[in-house]
Amino acid sequence: MPIAFSAEIAQRIRASGVVAVLILRDVEHAVPLGRALVEGGITAVELTLRTPAALQALTRMKKEVPQLLMGAGTVLSPRDLHAVREAGADFAVSPGVNVRVLEEAAKGGFSFAPGIATPSDIESALEHGCRLVKFFPAEPLGGLSYLKAVSAPFEHLGVEYIPLGGMTEQSMVSYLERRSTAAIGGSWIATPELIAAEQWEKITALARQATETAKRIRAALP
Repeated sequence: MPIAFSAEIAQRIRASGVVAVLILRDVEHAVPLGRALVEGGITAVELTLRTPAALQALTRMKKEVPQLLMGAGTVLSPRDLHAVREAGADFAVSPGVNVRVLEEAAKGGFSFAPGIATPSDIESALEHGCRLVKFFPAEPLGGLSYLKAVSAPFEHLGVEYIPLGGMTEQSMVSYLERRSTAAIGGSWIATPELIAAEQWEKITALARQATETAKRIRAALP
């Protein structure tokens, strides 16, 4: 059974241009963070399951900041998949290709994008019907030049990528100039340090810079 990634959610990710990647350690930061991101133009996030507060924060943000498309990251098992879905996630992603998770997502009709780093990863994702994948870790792997090389054999299949890992506002430009880039994963927009210091205005400013850059690049595409 292939992955049935919601066409509506996929389009919202494309329209976002930038997906803010979040690590939340305090549930009380969820709502003000979400509002700060929305004020800066961010419409989609990936909240990672790297802290004990993650699931509760996901639920809180989904309920109180409904403008956000809520993605869950670091989904490593079927158990994680069920947990984020129950918490209110609209979609989920993982750092790699876990066949058990792909099969569970397909079984439940839940939008899921696996992480790819090699041609074999892309083939495995394609075998399970995935056409939207996460390219991770983007910059340490070799950046855009590596993505161009590794994705070349699959261009005719319409695979789209969300590069994430080591990205900056500067490096995002060249990625977004490629039509196969669905959106950029941005962890610099709301770092754990900025969140812990409750620097909501700074986060809004970084979000605004990133989203305006993405809009400008997308508008210039032929």
